[in-house]
Amino acid sequence: MVDYELHGRVAVLTLNRPEARNAVNGDVAKGMEAAIDRLEEDDDAWVGVLTHYGPVFSAGADLKAINAGKAGELQTPRGGFAGLVQRQRTKPLIAAIDGPALAGGCEIALACDLIVASTQARFGVPEVKRSLVAAAGALFRLPRVVPRTIALEMIMTGDPIEAERAAHFGMINDLCEPGQALERAKVLAERIIVNAPLAVRRSRELSLLLVDSDDETGFRMSGEAMIDLAQTEDFWEGPKAFIEKRDPVWQGK
Repeated sequence: MVDYELHGRVAVLTLNRPEARNAVNGDVAKGMEAAIDRLEEDDDAWVGVLTHYGPVFSAGADLKAINAGKAGELQTPRGGFAGLVQRQRTKPLIAAIDGPALAGGCEIALACDLIVASTQARFGVPEVKRSLVAAAGALFRLPRVVPRTIALEMIMTGDPIEAERAAHFGMINDLCEPGQALERAKVLAERIIVNAPLAVRRSRELSLLLVDSDDETGFRMSGEAMIDLAQTEDFWEGPKAFIEKRDPVWQGK
C-alpha cells in the first residue's frame, strides 16, 4: 500500500490505494511504517519524498475500517496514525501533493518537513462536520505553519483552503502546476542532498526541538551539535573542498 523506490539519494514513498482515495487502513499504516523504516535504514537514501497515486493525496482515515471496528489498525505503535504522524525520524521528508489532502490526509502532510503542492491540492480538517476532533496532529501543527486565525478558521469551520491560499500563508514551500509536484519535490530534495547529510539531519533535529526554547538552551545545544559533528569525516571534508576549490564529496559519516 506504500511503494518505495530509490532515485539516486532520494527515496520516493508512494501511497498506493487510489481506488479508496488513499484512505488509511491497516495495510496503509503498516506499509507506511515499513517504508519509513527502510528510509531510515537505507544509507543510500538521504531525503524522502512522500507522494501518491490517483487524484487524491489522501482522504484520511478509512471510515469503513473504523465502522468495522478496526480503528486501532489505522495506527502503529511507533508511528501513530498512518504509521507516520508521531514517528521519530532523522531524515528529511517532503510531501509531494497533486490533489486534496483532507482530514488525516492533511495531518499526514503536516507530519512531513516540507510540502510541494500543485494548484490541484486542497488542505482541510473537516472533522468537526462529523462531531470529531482532528486527533492526528492538525490542532497543534496547523497553527505552527499558518497564522493562528487561519488555522482556527480551518479547524472550526472544517472548510478546506485551496493550494494558492495555503502557499500565501507559508504552508507550502513550492506551488506548481498540476502533474509537476513529484518532480518539483525531487528538485527540492536535490537542493538538500548537495549538503552534508549528517549536518542536515542534526540541523533539522535541533530546529524542531529548539523552536520554542530560550536562547541559552539554543546556543548550548547548537554548540554541542558542532562538537559532535567535528568527530565525523564529513566535518573535515567541507573546509578541505573549499580550500581545494572543488565540490565536497560527502560520505555521511
